[in-house]
Amino acid sequence: MQIIDGGVTSPKGFMANGSHVGIKKKKKDLSVIYTVFPAKGAAAFTTNVVKAAPVLWNQKIIHERGNIQAIVINSGNANACTGEKGMQDAMLMAKTAADALNLKTEEVLVASTGVIGVPMPMDIICPGIKQTIEGLGDSREAALMAAEAIMTTDTYPKEIAVSFTVQEKTVTIAGMAKGSGMIHPNMATMLSFITTDLNISYELLDKALKESIADSYNMISVDGDTSTNDMVIVLANGAAGNDLIEEENEDYEVFKKALHYVNSHLAKEIVRDGEGAGKFIEVQVKGTKTKEDARILAKSIITSNLVKTAFFGEDANWGRILCAMGYSGVQFDVNHVTIEFRSKAGKITLMEKGLPILFDEELALKILKEKDIQVIACLQEGEEEATAWGCDLSYEYVRINGDYRT
Repeated sequence: MQIIDGGVTSPKGFMANGSHVGIKKKKKDLSVIYTVFPAKGAAAFTTNVVKAAPVLWNQKIIHERGNIQAIVINSGNANACTGEKGMQDAMLMAKTAADALNLKTEEVLVASTGVIGVPMPMDIICPGIKQTIEGLGDSREAALMAAEAIMTTDTYPKEIAVSFTVQEKTVTIAGMAKGSGMIHPNMATMLSFITTDLNISYELLDKALKESIADSYNMISVDGDTSTNDMVIVLANGAAGNDLIEEENEDYEVFKKALHYVNSHLAKEIVRDGEGAGKFIEVQVKGTKTKEDARILAKSIITSNLVKTAFFGEDANWGRILCAMGYSGVQFDVNHVTIEFRSKAGKITLMEKGLPILFDEELALKILKEKDIQVIACLQEGEEEATAWGCDLSYEYVRINGDYRT
């Protein structure tokens, strides 16, 4: 697998564009991804009971397993809690793109992100879709423009592209994502769009995505809120020319590894760009009886507001970490727990086999002053482990979200 400089246009047959159509005052606010060749699609959606209209539209289309050739995405308006009119607007977005691309409406997926409960300005969006489609291209710049147009409070676009070999064919997989707030593990906690030119069956595409999500997007948290609009979509158009992958063989495993690399990279980028974030925190939980125990414990630590604020204050308060583990619901023996902090500045043990260690506070402060920090919690009760990613909780997060709607 090789990392390449690229975005969603890197796989063969994919085009994209992003533009400013007027939903937002100045910044780009409409994005289109298009594949020249019909693609298979797999997706995962928010578990929030309140689902935005685009989520409901896409769930129906993905369930029917028809060909997908385009995704149209707007930022600045979530089209959530907008009633039947919102559903009609989502369908109109799909139809407008379909008409402009000479496709069926059912071959177009829709995504929206932004403020909840505000009617969609369709008099702006429909002409904007046509305008954006007119500028579709397969260049590196086209991919970047598409990634910029899906941003809301994000401070930078999030992209990744990798290539690998299957059956002596070069295959590319790429992605773009947005997410900065309303990020919490319970699939999926943002918008993410993955493109690949691999030829693979619906069943295995869906299986690979679902398994990857469990250890990527589902293991991140910024603020404990799960959005109404979250989705991850992967399109595979088969343009690489490999024979159809329909068995869980070596070719499938190579693809699965590349897909997970893309998803993990985008997930971590979302956390790094968390609203008001100053620290990127990686929590590794090791030595649990089951994989699920490790996931639950890691997520409990990373989602604790007291843990987050301690990292913001650069306070080596290991008690908050142990507390978050204790209320996670996982049964474990505290007398087996060892907790360490690590960063570029060094590493320090704060608790060993259930007992506090008299540690060097100055070294601990140096470690916590770094932007990237690791927390390692070892339980010594089994062989399983899991990793979660999160960030600190700052004054800036409160400022950003105090007036988000206005």
